[in-house]
Amino acid sequence: MSTAASQQQNPASPVRADSAQASDLRRDLEGWTVDAIGEIMGDVALRALDREQVVPAVLAARASDDRLAVLTRLAMLGDTVTRAEAQSALPSLGVDGAVATGLIEAAGRGLDDEVRALVDLRPTSSVGADGELTWWMASDQAEAVTGSRLAPDHVLGMGGASAMLASATMRVPRSRVLDLGTGCGIQAMHASLHADTVVATDISRRALAFAEFNRELNAPPAAWSLREGSMLEPVARDVAQGSLFDLVVSNPPFVITPQGAPSFEYRHGGLPGDAIVESLISNVGSVLAPGGVAQMLGNWEIRRGTDWRERLGDWLDASAAAGFPMDAWVIQRDALDGAEYAETWLRDGGVTPERGREEYEDAYRAYLADFASRDVETVGFGIVTLRRAPADRAPMRRLEEHEGQLPSPLGAHIVDVLAAHDWLAQTSDDALLATALTVASDVTKETYGRPLLHEPEHILIRQGGGLGRSVRADTALAGLVGACDGELTVGQISHALAALLDVPSGTMLAGMVPAVRDLVRDGFLVR
Repeated sequence: MSTAASQQQNPASPVRADSAQASDLRRDLEGWTVDAIGEIMGDVALRALDREQVVPAVLAARASDDRLAVLTRLAMLGDTVTRAEAQSALPSLGVDGAVATGLIEAAGRGLDDEVRALVDLRPTSSVGADGELTWWMASDQAEAVTGSRLAPDHVLGMGGASAMLASATMRVPRSRVLDLGTGCGIQAMHASLHADTVVATDISRRALAFAEFNRELNAPPAAWSLREGSMLEPVARDVAQGSLFDLVVSNPPFVITPQGAPSFEYRHGGLPGDAIVESLISNVGSVLAPGGVAQMLGNWEIRRGTDWRERLGDWLDASAAAGFPMDAWVIQRDALDGAEYAETWLRDGGVTPERGREEYEDAYRAYLADFASRDVETVGFGIVTLRRAPADRAPMRRLEEHEGQLPSPLGAHIVDVLAAHDWLAQTSDDALLATALTVASDVTKETYGRPLLHEPEHILIRQGGGLGRSVRADTALAGLVGACDGELTVGQISHALAALLDVPSGTMLAGMVPAVRDLVRDGFLVR
């Protein structure tokens, strides 16, 4: 979609830029990086900003007359500057050009007249083939900057959820990528680094306007197609014509929002409960090419007396029944009870007792009543990775909880785990025993025990990368891991351990094979 076409479809676009304006602005933003902002603000102000406290950052930026400090105050922190300062911060685009693009508004033409930003603009970093890249992403200003409640059509910038999804996405070459619910376009920007074509969709015209502006500003290498519409509707024609996707990424509007609670386009898809996530998991296989992957974030309701895996399992069964069996790896990161969930998302939308106790309590009650109507005890949150599975084998189904720190990026580990699963699925026990494996470079062994004991009471095999897993091992398994240097096969090591520990070889092999499969699957041992 061209810029002109985007503006014609949405004359009330919050931001707009032709190629010349985008080029001028890009020139002005060179050097304004995440690291530069860190140097301007300092650690204390950065930590405060993470808590949505802007004052320390504004004071730190005001202490410098550097051009990038002025740019940080104006574009990122919502501080007012003079026209002269704004002109020095944007020498190529100029104040008049920035007004024309919708980035700022100016009170007058005098050098001392005030200028302030109308949107949020800030750098973000990513790692590409040529090293670290900086993008500049525009979105609506956050509540911490405006001091006001978010508008219903608020367009979110780069946040924790967006960063988590970007980290988890598998960065391998793709032909066609779908960014479903693109928002300001951050996932589409990431996909542009490893895809030929990106289709980015959103139900919000305001979001698509921001995404188009960010595409024009950053000039990503892949071709983009921006489309308005809900869920999979904007790509229905592609699918009918046989144009499927190799990767779908989605940070969908998954927040459960009952009637009577504030609703925002960026987080609520208009369906009750967790139906948005259910619909995606059940139907996304229909747009995936064979072997194609879908990665998304989501919430799911956990009904009283049930395990969260049951509900997701039902959705995966529905996909398989429709003819789209899916490999699934779901990592549940958190689970909140109904009250915690209500408090979290009311606060996120700027609904607090301080701003209106009656409204807050009415919305709180609406949440609790909505959950009670479906006997919802807790709400889970996590990362979902799905892959269109072949029909000649049972799909992988791995649904697990992980509350520890996740590495970033995580996508490379997900690639390795899926590859390990595929190899294990086609490798017999005899073939596994005939394979020479190597212990991964990030794996360590830890032993624990009382000082006077000759042998350790506990042995832990710990993973430094991946998901940081640890495995409790006995002497035999620890010995096998320690001997996996790529020279001897699993079978040779197991037979040697059986003789050393005076254990029948059959017993040793029977215990080793499943344990080694788990270690290969999780990346402790590699081929």
